[in-house]
Amino acid sequence: MASFKRSGKRDMPELGVSSDIVFMFLFFFMVTTQLRSTEVKVRVRLPEATEIAKLERKDLASYIYIGSPTLQYQNQYGTDARIQLNDSFKTIDDIRNFIAAERDAMSEADRQLMTVSIKADENVRMGIITDVKQELRRCSALKIMYAARKTGGQ
Repeated sequence: MASFKRSGKRDMPELGVSSDIVFMFLFFFMVTTQLRSTEVKVRVRLPEATEIAKLERKDLASYIYIGSPTLQYQNQYGTDARIQLNDSFKTIDDIRNFIAAERDAMSEADRQLMTVSIKADENVRMGIITDVKQELRRCSALKIMYAARKTGGQ
């Protein structure tokens, strides 16, 4: 029978640097990526709902926040309910410009799929929400969604 013998020294394989480069890129993007694009300046405790459906494409949603300002903004804006569009407090009259800017940022095909999500505090009076809805109708933003949380019970 023939026996196999190993001759010579075995060389150690060189360490691969490609995994280090991939890790550095991953770390770079994790550090520089901004997860939330809007700082919420109002207190929003969503109302409870029994039937909830999720948005399929969140990139087509524009958010309107309605609630009382958080503690750091109460000295400047008071405690009454305010409307927040993007990163600033606005009035009902500014909604038209907000919707126009949001539509312009979308592609032509996605404009008809745009959804306006109203995230209103559960204690906000219905009058301000009705005013927002009326202004959305005037600027033809007819797909409206109300954000809610699932009921704790069933």
